[in-house]
Amino acid sequence: MKKISCCIGLVLIINTIVSAQNPPAAKTQATDSLAAVNYFTFKGINVDSCVNKLLYFEIYKWLDTPYRYGGETGKGIDCSGFSDKIYRAVYGITLEGGSRDIFQHAKPVKIKLAKEGDLLFFKIRKGQISHVGIYLQNGKFAHATTQAGVIISDLSEPYYKKYFFKAGKFKKPD
Repeated sequence: MKKISCCIGLVLIINTIVSAQNPPAAKTQATDSLAAVNYFTFKGINVDSCVNKLLYFEIYKWLDTPYRYGGETGKGIDCSGFSDKIYRAVYGITLEGGSRDIFQHAKPVKIKLAKEGDLLFFKIRKGQISHVGIYLQNGKFAHATTQAGVIISDLSEPYYKKYFFKAGKFKKPD
């Protein structure tokens, strides 16, 4: 019996070491749709009433991805890279450049008229557009933050309320 316990213990230790060296596949490879729906419901977003479910499932895949300036992978991504990845996957549209560049190709809309998938622009540094996110519903939006990586936030939060500049519909460059 002692040998069996030792063998089981040894197998568990080896499995733990192997798992640490080869982490499970990232959310980008297989999305659990029930988990995604539950997550968004917890955040106050009703995915069942959304216009484009693919938008939410693509965003869900990127949640918790760490922030990395200029990053465009699951190892790290910035706000414009995140917006570009979502737009490519959901709409087949490439968003080139940083948040200021993207804003140059957006048609401004009043925040009250913002729809799922519209872009939100923020003037955080030096009074210039320096951040972009993707509007969802109920004042919620997805974005990559320097502190927490890809998250869902609310426009009513004092920080975002203070720095929000404009919402915009993306138009393809001429």
